[in-house]
Amino acid sequence: MNPRNVLEDEASFQADGVGTVGNIKCGDQMLVAIRVKDGIITDCKWKTYGCASAIASTSMLSEVVKGMKLEEAYHITPADITRKLGGLPEHKIHCSVLGDKALRAAIEDYYRKTGQENKIQKEKAVIVCQCMNVTDKDIEQAVKEGARTYLDLQNKTKIGTVCGQCKGETQKLLEEYLHLYG
Repeated sequence: MNPRNVLEDEASFQADGVGTVGNIKCGDQMLVAIRVKDGIITDCKWKTYGCASAIASTSMLSEVVKGMKLEEAYHITPADITRKLGGLPEHKIHCSVLGDKALRAAIEDYYRKTGQENKIQKEKAVIVCQCMNVTDKDIEQAVKEGARTYLDLQNKTKIGTVCGQCKGETQKLLEEYLHLYG
């Protein structure tokens, strides 16, 4: 009901790093802007186009990271944000995923601007389908390339075509990536 640190005027907020994630076509897009001094986030502002859960998650994130070292903030997870909020409905957890990704993108923007690209970490792939050795990154790429259904994913990656035990996790990831990339 009372979100904090909303970015009202982008022109007047002199951000050291800015990150934007999401897809306005599916309804959620998030921008996070940070100020940094001596490796510590001194201010964090945000804008989001999304549901109440996305707004609450980003507001909480902006409060939590102030005063935090960049290295620590870089590793904030959706679970951390959800815990600070006291929980979110299961079908709204993907809303907190946008916040940590936007923050990470803002920190990476800061690292690029300050010549610290070596601090940008590649996300490690997690195997989702043991039988076909399909990772979360494979699923994400398939969605970026147009997969919109579980059957689309199977056609592109062969996920779940042997034993099918990965279907539940695959569908969760599909929903998350559709939310992010539309």
